[in-house]
Amino acid sequence: MTLLQILTFLAALGCGLIAGTFFAFSSFVMKALSRVSPPSGISAMQSINVAVINPAFLGVFLGTAIACLALAVFSVLRWHDPGALYLFAGSLLYLAGTLLVTIVFNVPRNDALAKVAPAGADGVRLWAGYVSGWTAWNHVRTVAALAAAALLTLALSS
Repeated sequence: MTLLQILTFLAALGCGLIAGTFFAFSSFVMKALSRVSPPSGISAMQSINVAVINPAFLGVFLGTAIACLALAVFSVLRWHDPGALYLFAGSLLYLAGTLLVTIVFNVPRNDALAKVAPAGADGVRLWAGYVSGWTAWNHVRTVAALAAAALLTLALSS
């Protein structure tokens, strides 16, 4: 295997792992949190948002972004090579649809949630919109990461 193939393989695995993590939140975690009392849901999500900042998750999430950035540059430099379009599209989907969406839409919601008291009136008001908005953007991240994994896998077979 070449270095490019190894990097593409690792990026595809990273995209798939992140897609699975986000899928879990979209399909049952956020639904479960929305069914408990707002203070309980807020407390749980505040805890999740602290716990997610760890080397394992950030290593995969940001490591995949770095790999995708390198693959996007490589694909542009070697546009004529088989699979370059798949590399570029998959990398761009992860970077824009997963990393950028996280930074622009999910993190600001998490930051706002971190500032409220779970049992306070502000927390209860914020929670109702938080769950629906955060989950909607999480669906985008899930689909983007899964599509990126598929495209990067296709690049490997090109």
